[in-house]
Amino acid sequence: MLLLLLLQVLASCLWLAHGEVVTSFQNSCPQFFFRKTPPNEALEPESPAWICQDYNNQYYFATLYDRDLRIPVYSAYLYQPGSGKRPNTWLVEPQLMGQSYPKTMQKEWTLLNHYNVSVEQLSKSQAILQDYKNLTGLNRGHLNPNGHHNSSSSRIATFTLTNIVPQDSRLNGGAWNNYEQQTMIRRTQGCKATYVVVGAVPGNNYIAKGRVNKPSHMWSSACCEVDNNQRKSWAVIAENDKNEVELLTLGELEDRLTQLYGRGQVSLFDSACPRQ
Repeated sequence: MLLLLLLQVLASCLWLAHGEVVTSFQNSCPQFFFRKTPPNEALEPESPAWICQDYNNQYYFATLYDRDLRIPVYSAYLYQPGSGKRPNTWLVEPQLMGQSYPKTMQKEWTLLNHYNVSVEQLSKSQAILQDYKNLTGLNRGHLNPNGHHNSSSSRIATFTLTNIVPQDSRLNGGAWNNYEQQTMIRRTQGCKATYVVVGAVPGNNYIAKGRVNKPSHMWSSACCEVDNNQRKSWAVIAENDKNEVELLTLGELEDRLTQLYGRGQVSLFDSACPRQ
């Protein structure tokens, strides 16, 4: 009986160690990165959280989250577009409060009513729905868009508040949407697999009484495998107060981000992905 109890405790510890908020993407959900290589440390904030985005006990993408600014640094995923109904329910990340909470994303209502969580406790660890109420000129802008996924569950998984930022409404519905829905389709022609890393550069402005940062720039990058010996890449950046998207090479974006972040040379993909 004692041996059985010890085995149950051990199993519980192992489950917690494999929680959604992890210590390393390489060890937990490397499949969302080209050659299993995440961006380097030059993008890491002071209080990072590595999230393997789990919905119904399956990982759908990866997000590096800034706990202090309450916005994602970047989200990484495989581009697999498909049609389907747009989700209308927003989710949050329980394990940002601690690893004793569920590893799969949940509705705020579920945490408040079934896990004895207070609004104050939840809002301390991340952005909540109230932060995005009554926005003027801004939308809840996805980093990883639901339209880049081909199943109902994967689209729902993108509707977590850890995957969105306050984005200029003109940009979100205009040039950025054109890039996500039109440019990506053209650029991915002939690609067997396309790895995407999309992010937001922190800015000097905030919403929700200073709780949630409004990024100064949005950016996106892609590395496409045409075959085992051929790859191509591209990137874009946009100021988060203009309806304009600038098309760049991957190398140009990395250099631009190096200047904007000021934490050393940025590398978004493994070196086998072309920079020009």
